[in-house]
Amino acid sequence: MTPTELFAQIQQKRSFLCVGLDTDIDRIPQHLLTEEDPVFEFNRQIIDATLPYAIAYKPNLAFYEALGAKGLTSLQRTLDYLPADVLTIADAKRGDIGNTAERYAKAFFETMNFDAVTVTPYMGRDAITPFLSRPGKWAFALALTSNAGAADFQYHTDGGEKLYERVLKRSAAWGESAPGELGFVVGATRAEALQEVRALAPKAFFLVPGVGAQGGDLEAVCRMGKNEMGGLLINSSRGIIYAGSGKDFAKAAGDAAFALQSQMAGYIG
Repeated sequence: MTPTELFAQIQQKRSFLCVGLDTDIDRIPQHLLTEEDPVFEFNRQIIDATLPYAIAYKPNLAFYEALGAKGLTSLQRTLDYLPADVLTIADAKRGDIGNTAERYAKAFFETMNFDAVTVTPYMGRDAITPFLSRPGKWAFALALTSNAGAADFQYHTDGGEKLYERVLKRSAAWGESAPGELGFVVGATRAEALQEVRALAPKAFFLVPGVGAQGGDLEAVCRMGKNEMGGLLINSSRGIIYAGSGKDFAKAAGDAAFALQSQMAGYIG
């Protein structure tokens, strides 16, 4: 998917919404456990209920890998079910180099057919470029995260420049000549830094987790983070997929997604 195609989805649905499929077998409604594939059935109903409002879906690999081969089957079935006009993001945070990075890129982009994958840039350029070698495929590099431990390293200052600022500047330059698309992960609970981050990467798309259950300020994210192409994928996971726990869980998820999309619409020209 190209940035132009993604922007068309933003305009059509008047939405920046990315639904995080962090599907925990211990949290899905009990009545689904009798299904042959409870995780996929949960995801299928969530997708059906939220698709009118979402432009992207982001399965978190940990929840599927924890179930072994069965979980990976559920993941692949979920990917196959998702329509081609939404962006699919593997929340995998891969960050190795050399042949290992090349194989990770092959796994996510060719074998599983994800559109995008989250990557960690702290091993340098050769940890990122294998994921930028395919036109229409995306890498979202961790830039400024929302966890408390982000303060351990990301705000470290050397010569007046914070570490996350250096990561953004250097990795943005790597993406300029690549056939693939490079975006950045910027936590919603760091909304006060979004204007600064946007100044460092004016054209990039930001994947913004932390809205909803983690307390991120949706209004601040939309106002400070958007650019002329929209430039945002605002993720909500638990706040949508676990909005309900009974037989009407999918309706509750759809209602939660609609509520977020309705707020986002006011910031989309």
